[in-house]
Amino acid sequence: MANHKSAIRRIRSNGKKRIENRYHAKTMRNALKKARMIENKEEAMAQLPHISSLIDKLAKRGVIHKNKAANLKSGLMKKINAL
Repeated sequence: MANHKSAIRRIRSNGKKRIENRYHAKTMRNALKKARMIENKEEAMAQLPHISSLIDKLAKRGVIHKNKAANLKSGLMKKINAL
């Protein structure tokens, strides 16, 4: 257990941030799964800006690494272009 007040506060705030980060990351993963299941190219292209925005926001906040964000977007574009 932490001995300093600031350490106790830090543990509390880290817990809150962790839960929020997990929520946003899971939301992004679910959106990616749904996008990968789409068979219609026009529908997939319509979803692309929303999903790219989610991925970019997570990378900007530091929830995921910027290279991972780039790889996810690249893979999604390959999938959509192959339709």
